Amino acid sequence: MQIHEDGEQIKTENSHITTIMEFVLLDFSDIPNLQWILLGIFSVIYLTILMCNSVIILITRIDSTLHIPMYFFLNNFSFLEICYVTVTIPRMLMDILTQKGHISFIACATQMCFVLRFGGSECLLLTVMAYDCYVAICNPLHYCLVMNHKVCVQLVTASWLSVVPVIIGQTWQIFSLPFCGSNTINHFFCDLPPIFKLACGDTFVNEIAVYAVAVVFIMVPFLLIGVSYGHISSNILKLSSARGRAKAFSTCSSHLTVVVLFYGTASITYLQPKPNQAEGTGKLISLFYTVLIPTLNPIIYTLRNKDIMVALRKLLTKLLT
Repeated sequence: MQIHEDGEQIKTENSHITTIMEFVLLDFSDIPNLQWILLGIFSVIYLTILMCNSVIILITRIDSTLHIPMYFFLNNFSFLEICYVTVTIPRMLMDILTQKGHISFIACATQMCFVLRFGGSECLLLTVMAYDCYVAICNPLHYCLVMNHKVCVQLVTASWLSVVPVIIGQTWQIFSLPFCGSNTINHFFCDLPPIFKLACGDTFVNEIAVYAVAVVFIMVPFLLIGVSYGHISSNILKLSSARGRAKAFSTCSSHLTVVVLFYGTASITYLQPKPNQAEGTGKLISLFYTVLIPTLNPIIYTLRNKDIMVALRKLLTKLLT
């Protein structure tokens, strides 16, 4: 009798695994009284991100004084931020509005693929921007030679494309896992930790693969950024002029602030094969690096950058006159 029951259980589980065609994103359904407030807040945030980053892209293209490598990278970074938030926020707004979080298996895999793809590109692009700061401060006489237009284009292209095959393979590997039990994802988008919690069977190899990719695209770039800023700090301290030190520091301070915010939260999520934090905590951390930081980034880069502010005032003056 026991054998028969076990056999029935296995059969039921296997049939359930094959019939899972969609997941259900819970989003913020655990706080139903605030749904309309959240809809308004996230709508304003999304529009702010789109507008601020679009303005940065516009002024770095039309103002000839900003046609230097630093702002070429910032231009690409702003466009990447728009892509990054567009993968998650519109879908979240739709789910909050309709009170339904149904997402197909393919759509969930696609969303995860793009989130990881843009997140990985952001890590690499931040590393490229750190290298640009390093050359500008530590080797200023050869800056134009080292950071010529061809090199800049190659670095940006590598940041955008090098993650693609790895992330596609990673996503295919994860969604090839058998899923059993609940199809409910306590999150506002398809992310690695909540998807892993729904997988059944032995996922050890998959977790190690995720950890390895996270080390390559999070830890290694972060270490390279750290080395760059180590050299930058050493050169800044050697400057005899206090004004020179202040100017050199202000050149890199915006980028350093963004790096600390982004890497600080992303590493908590992805540098663990299967994070042990509570689902609510994981959702809050993800909200921070997928929504809040992209909102702060253009503000950080504009308010802390004199060249951007001057170009913005020039643009506003032209538009108003």
